[in-house]
Amino acid sequence: MAHQEKFLIPASLVASVNVTNTLDHAFLLLTKNHYAKIVVVDNENHFRGLISLSMITDRLIETATINVENLQRYRVGDVMQTDVAPITDPYDVEENLHLLIDQSFLTVVDQEGHFTGIVTRRELLKAVNYTVHRFAHYYHVTEND
Repeated sequence: MAHQEKFLIPASLVASVNVTNTLDHAFLLLTKNHYAKIVVVDNENHFRGLISLSMITDRLIETATINVENLQRYRVGDVMQTDVAPITDPYDVEENLHLLIDQSFLTVVDQEGHFTGIVTRRELLKAVNYTVHRFAHYYHVTEND
């Protein structure tokens, strides 16, 4: 917990798209930055969901062809995942570790639902790794029979 401020990556440093952006904008952002999934916000910076490359490509596939015109035709809000529960406390390590088993990052919002940042599995695992490697420095472990 000594380094808990590193758990939260602030929204200003996180790639996100607006719910009204066209799919081509999201597609380019995801592809150029090699992201699997990014945060979707509205005009007031409220968290609205997540979008991934697979969600976009699902919208491009039509029977046996790929219709790239759908990149301009559809909006992020048409295809995004909305059943994602954000967290409000980025420093609840136990809860975050549990949630990060199935997700690579957690979206953090304030009490009004404004997007404030993300907690990544990577940052939390770095803290756990540090703790494990420094454990003997702070604690003496004895064997009990």
